[in-house]
Amino acid sequence: MISTLRKLRILNGNALKILAAALMLIDHLGLMLFPDELWLRFIGRLSMPLFAFMISEGCRYTKNKYKHFFLLFGLGVICQTVYIIFDPKNFYLGILITFSISVLIIYAMQYAKKCFFEQGVKTEKKVLSVCLLALLIAGAFALCKFVLVDYGFWGVMMPVFASIFDFHRIPAPDKLQKADCLPVRVSCMLLAEVFLIITYYLPVFQLPALLAFPLLFLYNGEKGKANLKYFFYLFYPIHLAVLQGIVFLLYYFV
Repeated sequence: MISTLRKLRILNGNALKILAAALMLIDHLGLMLFPDELWLRFIGRLSMPLFAFMISEGCRYTKNKYKHFFLLFGLGVICQTVYIIFDPKNFYLGILITFSISVLIIYAMQYAKKCFFEQGVKTEKKVLSVCLLALLIAGAFALCKFVLVDYGFWGVMMPVFASIFDFHRIPAPDKLQKADCLPVRVSCMLLAEVFLIITYYLPVFQLPALLAFPLLFLYNGEKGKANLKYFFYLFYPIHLAVLQGIVFLLYYFV
């Protein structure tokens, strides 16, 4: 049974990223060009869980945590600045900021795990690592409470939940290491998605996102041959710029 399920895992990381990008494009086509075609937005809902899981995977395997975070956060700040310039009244923090907060919390969680499972770590350091993690989660909750953050607090926590049982390069006990598997990690993120749907301002609108999770169970854990490391970072602002340009042309010339 297990071997059969493993044979079904036909999607590598590159495939998931490309699929998520295509779904996001469909979502934004519906948002910016075809607002009356709600089916485009429903299809586009599947992109968020796919990207959230790949954010978790990026944190799991990256060799340079600082570069990973600041690249994502820096691009988020640039995009956010453009949003404010073009529409100062509609202030909200976009998905890159959402995922930047996720990455920060995941790295704090990784640090806390190392403090608890590595030998010779002092109790004070363990306590401080847990306090840091709790402070970041509380800060994210407060930020999402008072500022409009894309997908809200549970959107922030989706990659975090996918990383709860991530013990890659962490000397955890065997029982915890066995829990570090795809079904457990996807199931944890599914729980965060359920909380997101419940707390979303339009719960029914977010329900189609659940259809993304069967796709995640097809993930084989491989990166893929092509180097698409910066694919999402480039695709996100470029496709938005192109769509915004089309909207501008249609508004002034049609």
